[in-house]
Amino acid sequence: MPKASEIKRNAAIDINGEAYIVRDIERSVPQGRAGGSLYRMRMYNVATNAKIDETFKDSDMLTLADLTRRAVTFSYSDGDEYVFMDSEDYSSYSMNKENIEDELMFITDDLQGLHVMIVNDAPVALDLPGIVELEITETDPSIKGGSATARTKPATLSTGLIIQVPEHISTGDRIKVNVEERKFTGRA
Repeated sequence: MPKASEIKRNAAIDINGEAYIVRDIERSVPQGRAGGSLYRMRMYNVATNAKIDETFKDSDMLTLADLTRRAVTFSYSDGDEYVFMDSEDYSSYSMNKENIEDELMFITDDLQGLHVMIVNDAPVALDLPGIVELEITETDPSIKGGSATARTKPATLSTGLIIQVPEHISTGDRIKVNVEERKFTGRA
């Protein structure tokens, strides 16, 4: 049983016998309180897709839901449905665009390390690798000697995601992006 401070996005938590997927976590440190941080978690019920917001102290013990992780690859999209193929038994998992909207900004045809999380035989979330490689499709021209400064410029990636990159990076470069922070981490 992990503490609330150890829970990450897309974790499956059991609350009152029902499985919930954590979609967003906000950490706050109240002033004037003797104690630790508070974690406000936005969760969705796996069965009904109902949204709840709960706040936990950092030391609260939470129960993880029975969850299966399967390695998958992106197969194709059909309207609002995205289909992923299991890497071991080649079965397919369909997921609605609305449920995986944040993750779609990092998914490419050749993405390795992608997992689908299954609760009660139903796919409920995608688990991305910590760092993905994406190509820059549009950015301002690179500035010679720009690597010596800490200034950044916006860059549009092949998936449509826009992040800040150093000035010496140019269109066509492949870069590494930290998925959790949505930040540039280096050239690929």
